[in-house]
Amino acid sequence: MDWKGRRQSDNIEDDRGSSGGGLGSNPFGQGGGGMGFPSGGMRRAGGGMSIGTIIVLVVIYLILKAMGIDMLQLLDQSSTTTGNPGYEQSGSAPSNPADDETKAFVATVLADTEDTWTGIFQAQGKDYEKPKLVLFSGRTQSGCGFASAASGPFYCPVDRKVYLDMDFFRQLKQQFGASGEFAEAYVVAHEVGHHVQNLLGILPKVNAARQNMSEADSNKMSVRVELQADCLAGVFGKFEQRKGYIKANDLQDALNAAQQIGDDTLQKRSQGYVVPETFNHGTSAQRVRWFKQGFDSGQLTSCDTFANPL
Repeated sequence: MDWKGRRQSDNIEDDRGSSGGGLGSNPFGQGGGGMGFPSGGMRRAGGGMSIGTIIVLVVIYLILKAMGIDMLQLLDQSSTTTGNPGYEQSGSAPSNPADDETKAFVATVLADTEDTWTGIFQAQGKDYEKPKLVLFSGRTQSGCGFASAASGPFYCPVDRKVYLDMDFFRQLKQQFGASGEFAEAYVVAHEVGHHVQNLLGILPKVNAARQNMSEADSNKMSVRVELQADCLAGVFGKFEQRKGYIKANDLQDALNAAQQIGDDTLQKRSQGYVVPETFNHGTSAQRVRWFKQGFDSGQLTSCDTFANPL
């Protein structure tokens, strides 16, 4: 993928040196959406501690606080010094040439999404509101709540920001066998696709509808949301191709990434069998199909996953 030497977005917030922390709701409870991985994290809220346990913990915390011991501060310092080696407690990001280059790459891809969607929205007589992209390490606090790197990249419709731990790209390559710069660009474009859905009013409608659905039906609705974001990433890819930024092998990298992160493929890899009713991002075949549909057409109108068979 040809990206060096081009415009970089100034809508990047580098929060990699921050300790994150804090308490918050589950981002997926707000219908944000992520790439979809079997690592727990930000999927729909469920389980957790009982109210009684929480009350006991709060009482213990207040007693220790009265004794001059702030457990939250101690935990925060521990995470900063042991969980994020090389990161300064002041919040400054590490000086790492590889990370610096990845940040430049992400900023360039984000700039390309801005150009793509600004043009598409203008053609429809609308203004495109550019999202912020937050780079974090380990954990972060978003407008949708607390999240960790295990959650994978995600979009929060509350603060209208994309969140990305750049270590995810290494995981994508090493753990899931999806390498290549355009595979990484697909990740960014997918999350920006959720922002497009939010601006178009799709996410608010879906979130409202899911409130009254069973878990199985809610998962089915989630699949349609995620596949549409894949299709919108494909539309972005077509604009990249038209500008001469990607070649045929780049497209194959993105399609391979879509293949590797399908719900069925991930479940087979992690547990040896699949449970279709728990799918919330789509099968590998569906993710490939919808990305390619967006790429082949280059049209927003081709991405209606709610009115067409999946």
